[in-house]
Amino acid sequence: MLRKKTNGVARRPQRTSILSDVAHASVDRRAFLRGSGLAIGGLAAIAATGGTVTQAKAASAVATGVIVTKKSVCTHCSVGCTVIAEVQGGVWIGQEPGWDSPFNLGSHCAKGASVREHAHGERRLKYPMKKVGGEWQRISWDQAINEIGDQMLSIREESGPDSVYWLGSAKHSNEQAYLFRKFAAYWGTNNVDHQARICHSTTVAGVANTWGYGAMTNSYNDIHNSRAIFIIGGNPAEAHPVSLQHVLKAKEQNNAPLIVCDPRFTRTAAHADEYVRFRPGSDVALVWGILYHIFENGWEDKEFIRTRVWGMDQIRDEVKRWTPEEVERVTGVPESQVHRVARTLANNRPGTLIWCMGGTQHTNGNNNTRAYCILQLALGNMGTAGGGTNIFRGHDNVQGATDLGVLADTLPGYYGLTAGSWAHWARVWQEDLDWLKGRFATMKGKDGKDKAMMNLSGITVSRWIDGVLEAKENLDQPDNTRAMVFWGHAPNSQTRLKEMKTAMEKLDLLVVVDPYPTVSAVLQERTDGVYLLPASSQFETRGSVTASNRSLQWREQVVEPLFESLPDHVIMTKFAKKFGFADRMLRNIEMDGEEEPNIESITREFNRGMWTVGYTGQSPERIKMHMENQHTFDKTTLRAVGGPADGDFYGMPWPCWGTAEMNHPGSANLYDTSLAVKDGGLPFRARYGVERDGQNLLAEGTYTVGSEIQDGYPEFTMQMLVDLGWDSDLTPYERKMIEYVAGYIDARPETDTEVGEQSQTGPYPSDWADKIGGVNWKTDLSGGIQRVAIAHGCAPYGNAKARCVVWTFPDPVPVHREPLYTNRRDLVADYPTYDDKMDFWRVPTLYSSIQKNDFSKDYPIILTSGRLVEYEGGGDETRSNPWLAELQQNMFIEINPRDANNIGVRDGAQCWVEGPEGGKIRVMAMVTERVGEGVAFMPFHFGGYFEGEDLRSRYPDGADPIVLGESTNTAQTYGYDSVTMMQETKATLCKIMPA
Repeated sequence: MLRKKTNGVARRPQRTSILSDVAHASVDRRAFLRGSGLAIGGLAAIAATGGTVTQAKAASAVATGVIVTKKSVCTHCSVGCTVIAEVQGGVWIGQEPGWDSPFNLGSHCAKGASVREHAHGERRLKYPMKKVGGEWQRISWDQAINEIGDQMLSIREESGPDSVYWLGSAKHSNEQAYLFRKFAAYWGTNNVDHQARICHSTTVAGVANTWGYGAMTNSYNDIHNSRAIFIIGGNPAEAHPVSLQHVLKAKEQNNAPLIVCDPRFTRTAAHADEYVRFRPGSDVALVWGILYHIFENGWEDKEFIRTRVWGMDQIRDEVKRWTPEEVERVTGVPESQVHRVARTLANNRPGTLIWCMGGTQHTNGNNNTRAYCILQLALGNMGTAGGGTNIFRGHDNVQGATDLGVLADTLPGYYGLTAGSWAHWARVWQEDLDWLKGRFATMKGKDGKDKAMMNLSGITVSRWIDGVLEAKENLDQPDNTRAMVFWGHAPNSQTRLKEMKTAMEKLDLLVVVDPYPTVSAVLQERTDGVYLLPASSQFETRGSVTASNRSLQWREQVVEPLFESLPDHVIMTKFAKKFGFADRMLRNIEMDGEEEPNIESITREFNRGMWTVGYTGQSPERIKMHMENQHTFDKTTLRAVGGPADGDFYGMPWPCWGTAEMNHPGSANLYDTSLAVKDGGLPFRARYGVERDGQNLLAEGTYTVGSEIQDGYPEFTMQMLVDLGWDSDLTPYERKMIEYVAGYIDARPETDTEVGEQSQTGPYPSDWADKIGGVNWKTDLSGGIQRVAIAHGCAPYGNAKARCVVWTFPDPVPVHREPLYTNRRDLVADYPTYDDKMDFWRVPTLYSSIQKNDFSKDYPIILTSGRLVEYEGGGDETRSNPWLAELQQNMFIEINPRDANNIGVRDGAQCWVEGPEGGKIRVMAMVTERVGEGVAFMPFHFGGYFEGEDLRSRYPDGADPIVLGESTNTAQTYGYDSVTMMQETKATLCKIMPA
């Protein structure tokens, strides 16, 4: 997958190094590396071809001793590629891709091939620092924790716990993510979030509200079975390069047509049989246009819809409006092409549908993701190998961090923030619920009644700046945000950077916890009140991580923490001790040292609580056993063929029901009724009741293999077991635990104690059924309800229809709405945005008051953004890597030749890009037909420049990334999804001018 350049000269947008930008003089490869202060022996990592990696040599003194190998997982995208690290004398000296891994099959992309550099990176943050009089000063960990802790406790006392915002990370392991959310709960706030908010929150909301779980339904490997591949708003060739081998296998092996829908002709589009260029922000219109032809020709799967789908008639009514003429008016795609796509999908089933952030990052992103799902439901492509919605997540553990609850609106396992949810986790933690309640603030609502902040969703990461800048009386919390903790987060990945700079400067306290300083260290112009705490990389600790397909993998620790860095869970423990709740928070977690919780013990704790999504069967021992025996798993089905994991799906993709002792194999393809539940089969989830407007919401005559209930059924409760006569299958311990959960008995039962025979042989007291009947498959801490349901062939969560209409959303049926900043003023009246919301996720949110203004005369070009193969996220880590920095040295903007000629900008020249909210950036022009007329594209991985100013001097000495550049998000604008607060980055406006 990598090819070494023969002369060190990068492709067109990279022809000049960023270091020479100021001097306006080009440099060759060696001069570039010398000028960056690097001592590099050669491009070993970049010399790879075909995905293999040559052995790298340690940069330090030659180590002696036996070479040992450690198995880890790449820390970049969500494919979950195995990395085999060669370690000698405690030094990581070499690297190979995991040849046995079912995911990467012995291959790496550019980023994966260079991860060894992170464990030797000269540009890492090496020790705790703080700003004093505008200068960075080295301090000790004790001083840092004490000073930060004292300031936070003072803020808490004056303004309440919600005035400290704890921003977590998709780079945490599952265990660290879980501990982080628990830490925030013990601090007393729901102002906690992470990158998933701004990448796939609209996916989680849209998909979960369609059929039950908000995640990838199948897997990268299952694409091998696809007869058609439909990619919309995704560029896996650059964002998830190793995944493309699975796509291309289906294309070549099955002759599967590859359809790519994107406003930009991407590297993925270059592989397409059918490339569909459409106007940014018109996804729903395009999908409804495809469905128009499917319905008109009777190509839908009528039996699948009748038995397993609810609400398709309302979709038909909406789709009728989208005639070919209207589709072309809104999307720009001609009827002939839309019809051809529809016919191709109808004639090649099962087909898979893949999307990424091109579909999610919109003000109506939840409409987009639901429309994608409905297209698959209409075609009958769900619950089958080769079908499904294969949602490619962006970060290595953004799926896991989402599952583990690093979100403003839920606890681990998507339990939400209701009183029952908190009671459940208090039981798991064996914590006094009243004590937990006392940690949170209350405030007077508009009705004059007390409002418990414990049950109110926090401010999202996309809106934290408004928590600082908005008037206090407009916030739905006691006071403004006064302290901000960026824990493994790149601020330049967020829009409205000009306002973010202002917000950072207004804070009382800014804390960065990261292996690298990040743009947070330099964007603001503070002279004090900023702390940088060096976190270890994930190669310097161990733990589990969840790939995009829901499989859990285990990282071995490769090397000890570098410099004075500490693992995230150790830093959390230090703060918990400072705040006085470490003993409570860690009461059931074993310790490896005074301040280091045992990782496996944390895994076992969330195993005891995350029944909703089936994170209960993947014990540390089982996950490690899978990693040790990767070679035994089939590379397409992911099922082990013999060996110690025989019958398991690789990584036990959730839900992995019951306890580890049940030995459930995991669920490779969600909603597949052709398998028994015990073997990984599932129906759609019964999450929304049993009827709506007198219509049945449960499945009709369809069920998983071996089900004793041969029809639809609701989710399982203790009362349902009693009604079916299945409660006698519960063990004495399981029955006692259910009674404990119900509050019927006070003493928590233990598995190794005698619990007596009363519950099985004696009469039940009169109030017994009323009290315990409501305990369900999600709250039963014994797992007994799940075990018994599965023993009778049933899914614990019920058997229902997927729903096409979400009556709780602003748009129950997905509809097209124009972006806030649109140059199609002729469409605004027909497809307006939402009304402004004055109280939405604690902050006012604007829609129509922005859209009513016409910015298109001064800002005529649509601006969109996306990823590059060389970098990831905000780019701090990858732009600090010499192997990657050489490949992409300049921030750039892609401009169509007609637009460039009209503007007067030439290829390779510098130009200014300005957004309608006043942010402007200076970047290199790449004149190309990749983008259509009237559309411009920029990558979002750059930082370190701000509105033309080089910020390199603001970094701590030796910790500045090799490559700096302007951030596209300085010019990006306001706009948030109507359900999740996802930011709009794919369809705003700009003007471009020669520099």
